[in-house]
Amino acid sequence: MSEQKAPIVVKRIRKVVGGHHGGAWKIAYADFVTAMMAFFLLMWLLGSTAKGDLSGIADYFKTPLKVAMQGGSGSGDSSSVIKGGGTDLTRKAGQVKKGETEAEKKSYNLKAAQAELERREAEKLKQLKKSLEQAIEANPTLKQFKRQLLIDITNEGLRIQIVDEQNRPMFNLASAELQPYTKIILREIGKVLNDVQNRVSLSGHTDAVQYGNAGRGYSNWELSADRANASRRELIAGGMDEAKMLRVVGLAASVPFKDAKSSDPVNRRISIIVMNKRTEEAVTKQASGNTASDEDVTSSESGQDSAPPR
Repeated sequence: MSEQKAPIVVKRIRKVVGGHHGGAWKIAYADFVTAMMAFFLLMWLLGSTAKGDLSGIADYFKTPLKVAMQGGSGSGDSSSVIKGGGTDLTRKAGQVKKGETEAEKKSYNLKAAQAELERREAEKLKQLKKSLEQAIEANPTLKQFKRQLLIDITNEGLRIQIVDEQNRPMFNLASAELQPYTKIILREIGKVLNDVQNRVSLSGHTDAVQYGNAGRGYSNWELSADRANASRRELIAGGMDEAKMLRVVGLAASVPFKDAKSSDPVNRRISIIVMNKRTEEAVTKQASGNTASDEDVTSSESGQDSAPPR
C-alpha cells in the first residue's frame, strides 16, 4: 500500500495598514501648512509694498544682472545686500526711510561726508601734536623749556601755549621785546606749523598788574596785542607762511590761565591755535559780517582743557 503524502498548505497573510496608524499624512499636511503660510506671507508683502517698489522688484527678477550693475531701486546699498545697510549700521548715509525725500538723502550724505572730514582732520592734528612733542624732545634748546610749552587738543583745534615762569619770562618786563630763547621756541614752532594746511590764530595774555597810569594810555591791552604781533613775526621768521595767520589778538588779563590768580606769572602767555575747519569758517564768517553757523565755537583761550605743566 502506497504511502499518502500530506497536503501542502500555503498560508497567505495580507497586511493591512490602518490609516490611523501611519504617519505619511502628517508630512503631507505639514507641507500644505508651510505652503499656505508662504502664500499668505507673500500676499501680505505685496499688499504692504508701494507701487514703485513693486516695479523695482519686478525689474530685478526680469533682468537681475542689469539692475545689479547699473543700480536702481532693487540694487540695494553698494556695501551690503541689505538696502541701506553696510558694516557701520550707525551711519546715516545710505539709510532708507519711508517717505524720505531727495533733499533729506543729500543732507544725510553731506553730514556723513563732513563727519569723515572732521575725523581725518582730528587725526592730522593729533599727528601734529606728536610731531611737536618729538621736536621738543629732540632739540636740546627746546627741551630745557618744555615746562613752559603746553600742547593740547581743544574744540577749536590744536593749542600751543607758551607760558612765563617766575624766573624765566618770555618778554622783557613791561615790554613786547622777546627774550632770545623765546625767539628760538617760536621759530621752531613756525617750522612745524608750515607742514599743515590749517590756518592759525594767535593771542597774547598778560597778568592783572596794571601800569602806573591806571589803564590810561598804554595799558595791558596794548601790551598783549604788541606781544602777540611780535610772536607772529617770529613764527614767520621760522618759516611759517604769512598767509596761514588768520587772527592776532591781545586779551590783556581778561582770560586767566586755569584757576591761577590774576597776578600769577603763568597768566603771561602766548596762545597759538592751529584751527580746525569749523573754527576757521566761524571766525571768517564773523569777521566778514556773515551769520555764523548754528554750532557756535566755544572759546578755549582760558586754558581749561590744557595739560598740566610738564
